[in-house]
Amino acid sequence: MKKAFKILGIILGVIALLIAAFAAWVQLTPLPKFEPQSLDITVSRDSLSVARGRKVVETHCVGCHLGEDGKLSGRLFTKPDDPFGVIWSRNITNHPEKGIGSYKDGELAYLFRTGIRPNGEWAGPYMSFPMMSDEDVACLIAYLRSDSPLIQASEATHPEPKYTFLAKALIKMELFKPYPYDGKPKTAPPATDQIAYGRYLATAVYDCFNCHSASFETNNHFEPEKSPRFFGGGNPMHDMDFQPVVSANITMHKTAGIGSWTKEEFAAAVRTGARPDQRILSGAMPRYGLLDDQETDAIWAYLQTVPALDNELAKKN
Repeated sequence: MKKAFKILGIILGVIALLIAAFAAWVQLTPLPKFEPQSLDITVSRDSLSVARGRKVVETHCVGCHLGEDGKLSGRLFTKPDDPFGVIWSRNITNHPEKGIGSYKDGELAYLFRTGIRPNGEWAGPYMSFPMMSDEDVACLIAYLRSDSPLIQASEATHPEPKYTFLAKALIKMELFKPYPYDGKPKTAPPATDQIAYGRYLATAVYDCFNCHSASFETNNHFEPEKSPRFFGGGNPMHDMDFQPVVSANITMHKTAGIGSWTKEEFAAAVRTGARPDQRILSGAMPRYGLLDDQETDAIWAYLQTVPALDNELAKKN
């Protein structure tokens, strides 16, 4: 019996040492860095390209990066008790040191594809468009090089992320990591193929499925339809004031989703935030006022093809 207790004690001691070593590795070693790249990309500065990029930046990116100075200078992105820590969104104005003004076009393109900055740091899964077409990535960059007041140089600086033990462990174990880049050209379907174009807008450009599926952690950005509760909502998040909200079910279920809405009511809600019953959508939902009828019609047409889900979590939203 004494021998058995001794063996058990040794085993427990080894386990304790392994746990201590793992904790020390997570807490005391630096976060991994990755090999940065500069992609071969042609960026046109013409007005049409800038206008296309503006649609994405001024409706999608502003939600995270709009600072107190009215520019895309960054802000507090997570609340203090967030399970992943205290994170500030970055200054993405064209300031050469405090923003992204010194980034090459190809470096920005690689950042959008993978989340890897030119210094090898991983920006996290927040600022990546792995399936956006090469042309639309170029339009994003064209806008970020434009004379828009939102991106004029800002001196704003913010603290480095204060990741929790959980976040550090997930990153170091490569459960959270940059998106892979295969180097293959990416194109958008033609706008004349309405359903395919709507899918592209809703999954690769405006990232609608990312909020409106079950969870950010379980979403599949390369095969969006494999994301749990795809467009069925129920994803817990917070608005700009860090008030908790749950994403809405935007499948065509007649009672739990938006199946009773008309195409015109959907377009109005997307652009203004006003539901058909005149209730206002949560501030966590961006207002896509820059989208034209062709885009909202295409997204609506695509949503008709998504399986309707009866999701109790998202009914009230």
